[in-house]
Amino acid sequence: MSKRFDLSGKVALVTGASSGLGVHFARTLAEAGASVAIAARRADRLASLQAELQKGGAKALAVDLDVQSAESIVAAFDKVEATLGPIDILVNNAGISIVKPALDMPEADWDSVVDTNLRGAWLMLQTAGKRWVAAKRPGAIVNIASILGLRTIGQVAPYNASKAGLIHLTRALAMEWARYQIRVNAICPGYIETEMNGDFWKTPGGQRLIDRIPQRRIGQPEHLDGALLLLASEAGAFMTGSIITVDGGHTVSSL
Repeated sequence: MSKRFDLSGKVALVTGASSGLGVHFARTLAEAGASVAIAARRADRLASLQAELQKGGAKALAVDLDVQSAESIVAAFDKVEATLGPIDILVNNAGISIVKPALDMPEADWDSVVDTNLRGAWLMLQTAGKRWVAAKRPGAIVNIASILGLRTIGQVAPYNASKAGLIHLTRALAMEWARYQIRVNAICPGYIETEMNGDFWKTPGGQRLIDRIPQRRIGQPEHLDGALLLLASEAGAFMTGSIITVDGGHTVSSL
């Protein structure tokens, strides 16, 4: 069974790999045998991760990438293909959020969130899809959505909308691209502890949120490994258009 999850010989591209879940996803894919291209706008933060992956025996490449720029995306794909080979797996992880009441949300803030989380993901998807179809190669895409694309909380309206859009875009492209052997799936993480939010979960407000999760605990990045490897590997070969929720039961909790 373990061979079905083996990614040896595969090339994976992870966006938003300079922090948080992107770093963890890169490590997980490398441990499964993939060559990993780590991409982000904060390229200075990629050097240490690249060195870490290489020290562990993986092929790794740091790439400057702004998902809001079609030119930047093309350049990144070209660099990865020239250095590591054709991309087999795309993990669309780049994302941001801005916390403000909807009545006070400037247009620029809305645009920034939606352009990164949805338009940027779309540009990545289209670029990968065009190259795979032209080369007659199969591909696996894992979009990182959120349970906030399925349910909602206040003061993050553009984030909610962008993640809901990404979920539906996943299904739409899965339908269109199945004929080309391109699989498009998504993971909807619940509350996951990362370097950016770790302190919050220790506060009374954070604990109140944890108490609403049926498992009464916050998720850890490694809790997403099973879903990621399933969707990226041959173990998930008959899966496309799937939306996997990893949230400790949060989305099925009572209102």
